[in-house]
Amino acid sequence: MQKNYSCMKIIGRIEQQEQLNSFLESNRPEFVVIFGRRRVGKTFLIREFFHNKFAFYHTGLANSNMKKQLQNFQKSLNLYGKTRYPKAKTWFDVFAQLRDMLECNQTTEKQVIFLDEVPWLDTHRSDFVSALEYFWNSWASAQSNILLIVCGSATSWIISKILKNHGGLHNRVTQQLYLEPFTLAECESFFCENNIDAERHQILEYYMILGGIPYYLNLIKKEYSIVQNIDLLFFKKNATLKREFSNLYASLFKHSENYIKIVEMLSKKNCGLTRAEIIKNSGLLNGGGTTRMLEELEQCGFIRKYYEFGKKNRESIFQLVDFYTLFYFNFLYNIKNNDENFWTNLIDNAQHRAWSGYAFELVCLAHLQQIKAKLGIAGVLTNVSEWRSKKSENNVQIDLVIDRNDKIINLCEMKFYNDLLLIDKELDEKLRHKKQVFRNETKTLKAVHTTVVTTYGVKRNMYSGNIQSEITMNELFK
Repeated sequence: MQKNYSCMKIIGRIEQQEQLNSFLESNRPEFVVIFGRRRVGKTFLIREFFHNKFAFYHTGLANSNMKKQLQNFQKSLNLYGKTRYPKAKTWFDVFAQLRDMLECNQTTEKQVIFLDEVPWLDTHRSDFVSALEYFWNSWASAQSNILLIVCGSATSWIISKILKNHGGLHNRVTQQLYLEPFTLAECESFFCENNIDAERHQILEYYMILGGIPYYLNLIKKEYSIVQNIDLLFFKKNATLKREFSNLYASLFKHSENYIKIVEMLSKKNCGLTRAEIIKNSGLLNGGGTTRMLEELEQCGFIRKYYEFGKKNRESIFQLVDFYTLFYFNFLYNIKNNDENFWTNLIDNAQHRAWSGYAFELVCLAHLQQIKAKLGIAGVLTNVSEWRSKKSENNVQIDLVIDRNDKIINLCEMKFYNDLLLIDKELDEKLRHKKQVFRNETKTLKAVHTTVVTTYGVKRNMYSGNIQSEITMNELFK
């Protein structure tokens, strides 16, 4: 029985820790690929879970050449091995040395090999991938006690060179682990663990700006208020996250300027754009390259793909869902603002209201399982989509439609508010109008329920009874 490596320092990540334990307990060799957005905590998870107890651990050098990569790899070999190996000229040489070192460790326990930032190792014409293929296929794949973990933020490289490899690594990966950002519940645990005193509404506001990215959350100073922290991170001179944007996309994608074109365009269109609309407005070519970029942005969690309710041609719509990117384009990109206390002094203007309303909708989309649980349909088959009226005079758009297999459709109205939401006569008429237009145009035979998702809930009055269900932010934290 393998040792249980779970570590108390790790916040959340319960499912991922269970997966890592299962890899350890496996009676076969495992080739595991871990990928996800930059700053999401991939390296931290692996280091902490295994307590840094690796048979071999190495991380690539950023922006370096093959000679330096090989030298650095051999330094790692010398740290873990009992023998100093001769200078290597190729990746085939160093992987042969790695094999020799591992064979000298006569043990039946899993030998964990962690290769971090693997895309950086694959310099021009280095044959790194071929050498990795040979190492796995010729030896490691026959060793039941080998657990090879490769990791890297450059998702496009991970996908094209390993997960979709058509050569020697085709179908060789035994496990994939995609690391998502923290949920609201995990963020709350993070704040508690780091003694940051914040109410749930404040944690929600942080989430709307930073998302559930552990690295960004770790920059929050507990002695400051939320507005002070946002000014410090984004608007002060040399603010850390003001400079993050260019590094973020450049580290993940080759020719990142084209990826940035796509997310910039989507930042201006809350409901998203079709592939054809993206090509038309961006000047990108109508070919496989654009399709690949959209796939990679989706796999990194920057955008999501969805379909409009009831549309027969099922044309994909792409929507920006990365909180940091959305905030950057709304308040930092091409904006000449020298106010170092911008967020502290921010007046509740139309731009802020539009951003906060949309950002809250994205929080809800990121916590659909919690919404379904509150509705009592966690185990019910559902289809989630968006819907827009085809008749311009109706001007109706529903950002979240939950089409349930139990013959009910929930039309979700999401409202970010600092108090109980008051449903007055005007809002009541708007909600009932949306429901009626939806029924008339879709011709649905299912029951249609209005669901309001808001921060503190709905204030009871003569109109509040017209909604079938309400969900507060507390439910999103579960």
